[in-house]
Amino acid sequence: MIIRNEQDVTAAVLAELARADDPRFVEILSAAVRHLHDFAREVRLTEREFQEACAVIARLGQLTTASHNEVVLAAGSLGLSSLVCLLNNPPGTTANLLGPFWRADAPPTPDGGSIVRAPTAGLPLFVTARVVDRAGAPVAGAEVDVWHTSAEGFYENQDPAQADMNLRGRFTTGADGRIAFRTVKPAGYPIPVTGPVGDLLRAQGRHNLRPAHLHFMIVKPGYKTQFSQVYSSDDPHLDSDVQFAVTAALVGQYVRHEDRPAPAADVDGPWYTLDFTFTIEPGESRLPRAPITGKAAGARPQQDVLARRP
Repeated sequence: MIIRNEQDVTAAVLAELARADDPRFVEILSAAVRHLHDFAREVRLTEREFQEACAVIARLGQLTTASHNEVVLAAGSLGLSSLVCLLNNPPGTTANLLGPFWRADAPPTPDGGSIVRAPTAGLPLFVTARVVDRAGAPVAGAEVDVWHTSAEGFYENQDPAQADMNLRGRFTTGADGRIAFRTVKPAGYPIPVTGPVGDLLRAQGRHNLRPAHLHFMIVKPGYKTQFSQVYSSDDPHLDSDVQFAVTAALVGQYVRHEDRPAPAADVDGPWYTLDFTFTIEPGESRLPRAPITGKAAGARPQQDVLARRP
């Protein structure tokens, strides 16, 4: 089509898209084109603004490495990741975001074992998790992948001081659908703000903090793979998570104990427990593509904290 005006551009692009063989591809990309073109018309996007937007998109890719995913951070900071999760799971779901820090092939760990793989500061945390189906029946033989930050707010792939795969492990549910493990209580942390995501947050006067949480990924044939995050009930940023991911169903009760013996004899002082139940749905069982594939070299990143505008 020879373009005569701005309306012809949209029609021409949609006509070419219609040639594709995959109907779902046509549906998704056609809708994206219509919304993008309508967005540009609505805000009367200038040439300079368009060029700046293209530069931001390019920088998102340039900053994504084997140990850091700026694209995933951006999607979360705009609420898109959380929206997609809620659109694709039932009300009250225990599903949540995969996040940008999952690594494949965490070490298999025996039930009741520890995922603290080297000396790691932090108060001991003893976790019991149960996996059930829609009817509340236990799901045996499900693989549960666990990962989280240290008490200093670093995932091991960010932190050269931590052992490889520290605070990561894989478990298998028993006949009662349960797993248990020992770790340290994680801390909340600031997401990186040296790239476009930081620019976005500064422009809005938002902080860059995530509340403390444990990540879980539950996999079993015949069930939809579930990604989840269980947030700490005592974290001050539950209601202002920079990634918009905290739901009522995922606020876990991290219970502090001081006056009774811990489950392990070597614990001296306060310790925590967490008991949580996940409900998984029938569906496709598949592993996602890992957002990161390795451990960062050199010094751990500086953790800049942005102030929230009143």
